[in-house]
Amino acid sequence: MITIKNIAARALLISAGAVFYSNSAWALLPIQHWTEPSGAKVYLVESPVIPMVDVQIDFDAGSRRDPAGQAGLASAVAAMASKGVKAAGSEPALDENGLGEAWADLGASFEAGAENDALHYSLRSLTDPPLLDRAARLAARQIGEPSWPADVWPRDRARWVASLKEANTRPATVAGYAFASAVYGSHPYGVRTTEDTLTRINVADMQAFHTQHIGACRAKVSIVGAVSRAQAQTLVATLLSRLPAASGCAPLPPVGEINALTAPAEQNIPFASAQAHVLIGQPGFQRKDPDFVALLVGNHILGGGGFVSRLTNEVREKRGLSYSVYSYFASGLHAGAFTVGLQTRPDQAAQAVKVSRDVIARFVADGPTEDELRAAKDNLIGGFALRIDSNKKLLGNVANIAWNDLPLDYLDKWTEKVEALTVADVRAAMARKLQPERMVTVVVGAKP
Repeated sequence: MITIKNIAARALLISAGAVFYSNSAWALLPIQHWTEPSGAKVYLVESPVIPMVDVQIDFDAGSRRDPAGQAGLASAVAAMASKGVKAAGSEPALDENGLGEAWADLGASFEAGAENDALHYSLRSLTDPPLLDRAARLAARQIGEPSWPADVWPRDRARWVASLKEANTRPATVAGYAFASAVYGSHPYGVRTTEDTLTRINVADMQAFHTQHIGACRAKVSIVGAVSRAQAQTLVATLLSRLPAASGCAPLPPVGEINALTAPAEQNIPFASAQAHVLIGQPGFQRKDPDFVALLVGNHILGGGGFVSRLTNEVREKRGLSYSVYSYFASGLHAGAFTVGLQTRPDQAAQAVKVSRDVIARFVADGPTEDELRAAKDNLIGGFALRIDSNKKLLGNVANIAWNDLPLDYLDKWTEKVEALTVADVRAAMARKLQPERMVTVVVGAKP
């Protein structure tokens, strides 16, 4: 359905420089998708206005895959990608300084990182053919042939431990750890990296993890930029060329799901701080859940919409209990947490918790008003263009579609799905996912 809002969003996107390279008159973000002979799944959006390309390669190798007692292993593997590459043929070995200089000479960038679900590599380069080829070959060495320098890991581990110790002096960190443990239990989402878990990680562990999880057949590659499908195929083949060939791609062991909470729980943790930190929540839902859009809109009204949200109105505007209060769903491959967070004066913590809980319970029971829903729709649809007004933002959306196996036309239909929601839809979705009577509450630094 073509609406005035659809047309306005497209006009804003065009004025912002986003590109619609389309097979149909109204395709908003046409995604080409195919599987390479290696087994890699590729998602491409051609964006020819700027001679640049952004690439993200995701593997099922995030922290949820860390072995028991070795939390931090996936992140360590990602970090070591920048510490050096092996010599290969006529190509000399490069240490971390050599890699930095090589990327500076290319005017390109390469990064690696690990989150709960995925370990990812990211490349940004100009698309001048000789330059892009050199960048892709260098990135391929970091992806497939890191040198795992044994002298670098103890140094970086010591820095990591020092950073953890410093973070543990902050009330927000203490609250976050306690909240994650209470919400997720023994699930990997709730396991934190500590000095002890880092001590149990060595270079051999990293090599074994890399061998098990980082293979071309396991890659999901998202590309946005001034490249054709043929050029993208060459680029992907080069980027994955240093990974060992595999005749098959056996499924990785399944990761268990997060258990629902069966009873409320509250932790009051003493801490000498100027502000008490409050977190309230529970397990939420998977990113691929069909309720996602309804929950996005519902949460915008509840606490995700900034100064126009219900929580802000009740906690800040009416009672002055906190400068800011927010809520969000952290959905992933598993049911990421629903979280309400705020800071308040230590002597007001109990009141702030009560008001927040009451707001959540009323919203889940009654849902939004028609006026609240209309305002949320206008805000989210009106701001949609800003979500995809650069290649980097486009890449994030494409990678989200790829990683979560969402429909390729997901963004085309996004505003239509938001517009179609009713008060009953939002109320029902929130009621299906949230149980206010069983939520976890963590308060750090409150006065008795």
